Amino acid sequence: MDDEQKTPEEQDESSQDAAAEAAGPVDAGDPPSPAEQETVPPTTPPTADAAEEQPSEDASEEQPSEEGGEVEPSEEVAEEPVAEEATEEAPPEPEAEAPAEEPKAEEKKAEEKKKDVIPGADLEPILVEPDKPELSAEEKARLEAEEEEKARREAELAAAQETDAAASRAPAKMEKDARFLATGKRKSAIARVTVLPGNGKIEINKRSIEEFFPRPLHQTIVKQPLAVSGYEGNVDIRVRVHGGGISGQAGAVRHGIARALTEIDSELRGDLKRRGFLTRDARVKERRKAGLKKARKRPQFSKR
Repeated sequence: MDDEQKTPEEQDESSQDAAAEAAGPVDAGDPPSPAEQETVPPTTPPTADAAEEQPSEDASEEQPSEEGGEVEPSEEVAEEPVAEEATEEAPPEPEAEAPAEEPKAEEKKAEEKKKDVIPGADLEPILVEPDKPELSAEEKARLEAEEEEKARREAELAAAQETDAAASRAPAKMEKDARFLATGKRKSAIARVTVLPGNGKIEINKRSIEEFFPRPLHQTIVKQPLAVSGYEGNVDIRVRVHGGGISGQAGAVRHGIARALTEIDSELRGDLKRRGFLTRDARVKERRKAGLKKARKRPQFSKR
């Protein structure tokens, strides 16, 4: 077709192609010139995907320019958080609190130890002599009661001696061969007593009083009439006793000694009687009856 027969549009397109060939090859990434944008209309409308891709391409194209031109601000921005992290890590808070927590832990441990420790555990134990065997609670209580009773008896005897000291008389003189016999009784025990002039030796069933009556209370009971009358240490006493128990035998010996002293000096009867040394204690355990548990205890009644 000739140039005259071409339409104006076709003529413009051909002129554009010629200009493009004269300019040379164009890079794919170069933007079109404003003349081309005005002259060449888009053949197809841009889709939504293309519209979305264009800003991404523009951003990718702008990134190198920003990175190349503004290197310093990016580095400063990156350094600022690092500095903040360093400042945050600089004060070692847990390490500073550790010394304060250690005393608290030690105090807690000390309190727990105090709770676990038995009160009085820090006291020094009392040393017990190995030769003496350990006594039970009952034996200790018994020994304490005996000591208290002995102290009470001795106090009573001391008071009686003080009251009778003014009115007391010298013991009666006895011949060397003199013997005074008497019988003492208490409950079911019977004691035959012989009083001789001597140095205060007391023999019971051919044994000393300390061996026969190991308890101080019984020894005090036996010596009561001699202490009251003032004959203690001036006469020897020999006793044969049988029946009853230890307490009954001690009472029987005291009763027999008191009776023998009244035979030596009849004026001692009032003092000995007033203190109850001449009274015969006849309180014997009652015998058991047939059909009963003891003397008067009956078996439990059963209704069915």
